[in-house]
Amino acid sequence: MVHSLQIVIACEDPGKLAEFWAGATGYIVQPPPEGFVSWEQFATQMEIPKEKWNDISAAVDPQGVGPRILFERYDGGAPNQRVHLDINVMGGKVDRTDDERKAKLAEERERLEALGASFKRDAVGDMGEIFMEMYDPEGNWFCVQ
Repeated sequence: MVHSLQIVIACEDPGKLAEFWAGATGYIVQPPPEGFVSWEQFATQMEIPKEKWNDISAAVDPQGVGPRILFERYDGGAPNQRVHLDINVMGGKVDRTDDERKAKLAEERERLEALGASFKRDAVGDMGEIFMEMYDPEGNWFCVQ
């Protein structure tokens, strides 16, 4: 199975960079999820504190072919790597249970370690999404979600 990729760029102003790169690449700033008229409405309903509303933004290919480019606020902590890849192994399925997601991630961890990757940690995002952080054989950080 081919996995989709997401390019992640750590930055100071995710909204501004998403707008810039959308314009530069012919992408669009990712619209809010279906059922929401704005990202602010989504953030309010998800109870995301207002000071975190610009912590992430994304530019997406309007044709749905190219990789998503995610911009996330750089917190200054380790690792000091401003660009990394996310490997999306869930195959677009958002309705998996946490146990199903954990099993899929464990399977992928084993596969990637056999290729030379090393495991850093299991993680949970601000909205409860489960993922893991790993390093490639040269120590470059990446995420698997």
